[in-house]
Amino acid sequence: MGIADHQVVVGLDVGGSTCNATVLTADGRFLVDRMVETPSRVTEGPAVAIEVLAGVLERVLAQTGTARSAVAAVGLDSPGPASADGVLSSTGATNFSTPAWHGFDFRGTLARRLDLPVSYLNDANAAALYAHQAHFGPQAGRRSSVAAIVGTGLGGGVVEQGRVVIGAAGQAGELGHVPVPMDGLLADGQPVPQCNCGLAGDAESVASLTGITRNLLPFWLTRHPDHDLAASPPPEAAKLVRGYGERGDPMARAIFEQQAMALGRLFTILANVTDPHAYFLGGGVVEAAPEFRDWFLATVRAHTTLREEQARVAELVLVPDLDMAGARGAALAALAALAGLRDG
Repeated sequence: MGIADHQVVVGLDVGGSTCNATVLTADGRFLVDRMVETPSRVTEGPAVAIEVLAGVLERVLAQTGTARSAVAAVGLDSPGPASADGVLSSTGATNFSTPAWHGFDFRGTLARRLDLPVSYLNDANAAALYAHQAHFGPQAGRRSSVAAIVGTGLGGGVVEQGRVVIGAAGQAGELGHVPVPMDGLLADGQPVPQCNCGLAGDAESVASLTGITRNLLPFWLTRHPDHDLAASPPPEAAKLVRGYGERGDPMARAIFEQQAMALGRLFTILANVTDPHAYFLGGGVVEAAPEFRDWFLATVRAHTTLREEQARVAELVLVPDLDMAGARGAALAALAALAGLRDG
């Protein structure tokens, strides 16, 4: 099958509130340099969301002056959990929690609606793939990386020789649910953080907005009962913690220091599993004021323990173009899938 020089692939990144799109040419150029964003309407169910995606595809093609007939394939990404074939979990997910989404064949249904080949990655894997390709360029096929994306949860991705590691059930790269040591991370009297997945002391239970809401902020407010945030409901207060951290607030910095420690310990574990060339970090926590971002990244580095040989060749860097990384990674996956079909 493959892709002709005049053809393109479209990347569609679907989230709980919005979706974003991009267009990638056969020679690897992105025709979109900003967000092309639309409300995803996923809370209204699959039928509505699929029609939204069809409309988003038409919109990004019109914006780039690309004919519909030039589209060779589409790359789709969404939050997991989902199978490697894009079938959402039978028990639901945070952003797709209504029963109609349980076990829904997202990829297959979109392919039938668009009458085009559709490939699928979860959103963190897509961002990890884009970060890898953008950072390493022509060397991407000879490099490996891991990526941790800090958001509502903690998404992740593992890329080996330029290809995302999917796993037998499509669940590879779920870095948020890797247990990390809590000794020396938790303060005296601080309970072991609990994760929504049922585990205790995994990376997401600390390094995520949910971790702040559920575990970190409630504890630290017992140490700082007169803090401004004590007067706000926990979900609202948790969203404000980063702003306080940017201003150097001691309680907020204590919370983010624990997050950075957890991420450093996670990267230390991964160093002994995949030994990557690069450790990518993304999410709102690093899309912050420069002083705070640099402090946070330095703290992650300080708690990432590498052997001397690893430290000489590996780097810890930020995910580039994070707002667009999901759609771009989905498009790259679609282009790679077409190349695989051609080579086969």
